[in-house]
Amino acid sequence: MDVPIVDLSNPNEDLVARAVVKASEEWGIFQVVNHGIPPELMRRLKEVGTEFFELPETEKEAVAKPEDSMDVEGYRTKYQKDLEGRNAWVDHLFHRIWPPSRVSYRFWPKLPMDYREVHEDYAKHLKKLSEKIMEWLSEGLGLRREALIEGLGGETVEYLMKINYYPPCHDQDLVIGAPDHTDVNGITFLVANEALGLQAFKDNHWIDVKYTTSGIIVIVGDQFHRMSNGKYMSAKHRATMDKEKTRISWPVFVESSLDHEFAPLRELITGEDNAPKFKPYVYKDFKFRKLKKLPLD
Repeated sequence: MDVPIVDLSNPNEDLVARAVVKASEEWGIFQVVNHGIPPELMRRLKEVGTEFFELPETEKEAVAKPEDSMDVEGYRTKYQKDLEGRNAWVDHLFHRIWPPSRVSYRFWPKLPMDYREVHEDYAKHLKKLSEKIMEWLSEGLGLRREALIEGLGGETVEYLMKINYYPPCHDQDLVIGAPDHTDVNGITFLVANEALGLQAFKDNHWIDVKYTTSGIIVIVGDQFHRMSNGKYMSAKHRATMDKEKTRISWPVFVESSLDHEFAPLRELITGEDNAPKFKPYVYKDFKFRKLKKLPLD
């Protein structure tokens, strides 16, 4: 089995929309190609991110996450244990790229010099792509195109960039990149360098996610799983580390603002057959409960 690939250049938009909906229902993860984001921009995105992680530690610490911060933004090195006792090892940088009112340039690296320009350009292109996919997913629920975007928060929806840096690891029995999980947010758009390592869980098997250098992996998260009343699957996935190569990935998490309440979309709740399967949550409470592994429903 391979993760579905959807070619967005197909002139038959209905066919494309149906493929996106089917992949979201059956997998919760798929790759889009010919998506309209210029290949040169994606190349530069990877270039400036790689250059940042190759800087001396003192330079990276200039955008470090403050010790007392309750937010995720900033650079940090993270170690944690997964369920099998292995160490999860990843250096990462978080910062918001949209909306402008939520962008804090304090956490955007000053070096390399074109880091800001590249990320602002990428944010505009990615927002356009993500809104198109969210419109198709809304229509796949039989709803208005704007339904999922509005349910996620409309103009207040946030785009959170994370750059993961996984160094080579010779003993993968001891160290992994990221333990298996589902994303807490609405939908995620991920690009990566040529070192493969993303795996998706499907039919009791872990499947290597193969992707092209110009493709984007789309991952449905918990918010859309719940907002669709369970129709769209929240994909379980994990990251492994390469024995020889450094693996870097650039997920952008599209999510509600922390104070926004989300729930199964009202238009889906009609009659006894369509009772809500999930309770409503303020997003910050949902994130807290999931992080602490507390019951959700």
